[in-house]
Amino acid sequence: MNSNPEKEHENLRYHLALALAPKIGPSVFKAILAYSGSPKDFFQLTKGKASKIPRVGQKLLELQRQAESLLRNADEVISQCLKKNYQILVSTSESFPKRLKAIEDGPIILFSQGKGDLNFERSVGIVGTRSATNYGKSITRKIVEDLAIFQPVIISGLAYGIDIEAHRAALQVGLPTLAIMGSPLNQIYPAAHKNTAIQLQDTGNLLSEYAPGSKMMPGNFPARNRIIAGLSDALIVVEAAEKGGALITAEIAFSYDKEVFAVPGNLQSTFSEGCNHLIKKMKASIYTGPGDIADALFWSKPGEEKIKKPILDLSGRNEEEKAILSHLQTKGESEIDLISYATEIPLGILSSKLLSLEFEGVVKSLPGKKFKLLV
Repeated sequence: MNSNPEKEHENLRYHLALALAPKIGPSVFKAILAYSGSPKDFFQLTKGKASKIPRVGQKLLELQRQAESLLRNADEVISQCLKKNYQILVSTSESFPKRLKAIEDGPIILFSQGKGDLNFERSVGIVGTRSATNYGKSITRKIVEDLAIFQPVIISGLAYGIDIEAHRAALQVGLPTLAIMGSPLNQIYPAAHKNTAIQLQDTGNLLSEYAPGSKMMPGNFPARNRIIAGLSDALIVVEAAEKGGALITAEIAFSYDKEVFAVPGNLQSTFSEGCNHLIKKMKASIYTGPGDIADALFWSKPGEEKIKKPILDLSGRNEEEKAILSHLQTKGESEIDLISYATEIPLGILSSKLLSLEFEGVVKSLPGKKFKLLV
């Protein structure tokens, strides 16, 4: 298929113009796109048709009148990116990370710097406290070293503590690493990590959803955690206090149905409270070694026969098990009361059946008395 550079450039201008407009977040942008077809088409809609777009109020309709200034701003951003050799990725393009296209609140635009492939085969996110202990740092290095045999991209947030340790450990063992920034690409934060940010671009990337030259806001950092979670096939929390960014990332990853692991820690350590809490609430599995990740994601080592994800086989199952598994196959995950209602199996018998299926590794229990199918 032949590309049309002029058309692509025009589409990019309009995408940026709308994406960078005030009060346009991912959900509103996607609602506009679903209704109008493209950002350019939105600016050309009649006021009557535009007013029917879900989640678009009168203030956002004013954007149509501001098209000229918004396009000038888009042109300025494109010019800055060309000068700095930043890549602009829009959510409608083929080069946009496929993992992020799959999440509802995923970013609509990304700015990237580096030589890495953003549609990598395997990835592991590693996060934790900024006030990492020596134990936390050594465990982070050990995790990355052990995972190297599986050749995943290591994803983190370039912050002090566990994050920067994960990036540096990846560089040390020759793994590509991806730094998700809460600041624009032209403003490395923290500045102390600039050298690492430069080094990782040889095989990995710096990634931000904030346009070059934009102001760095405190809310950027919690928001970028969803990108870390979205890009990670599995997320490992190494050290975390009872509250903090690492726990936010873990909660988001759990909500995205990602594999979440936590390194258990000393009950008297402040920075083990978050990890132990995740395990207690069944929002994370205990991390004991790289085999945990490989088993959960069906990874094989180089030279080994590729591990195939099991296929659900109902033959040989009794009628009650067939009913439970068929329900979970349809729903993905379901509360025990709903399973009981749908299958007409009494709760006492159902609990026993679900426990047996969990021991088999066919289903997994979740917080809130929910269960999900693993095959």
